[in-house]
Amino acid sequence: MKRTVYHVTEKSDGSWQGKATGAQRASTTGETKAEVIKTTREIAHNQPLAQIVVHKSRAHGAEIQTEYTYGADPRKYKG
Repeated sequence: MKRTVYHVTEKSDGSWQGKATGAQRASTTGETKAEVIKTTREIAHNQPLAQIVVHKSRAHGAEIQTEYTYGADPRKYKG
């Protein structure tokens, strides 16, 4: 089963977007990061297997801030 990966990133105009890897257009956009994370989570919950990668703002080099995985993850790690 293929995992759908969404990236939450800041756009050049300061707004935010949630976009699936390889997609031409964003799945969601909004003025705040929290708003876009919430909507992207709703989208991810409708997928059999999904991951959200939340990036820091462009001012912080767009590094990864956190990640969320939804669905039956086939990778099993001892925690």
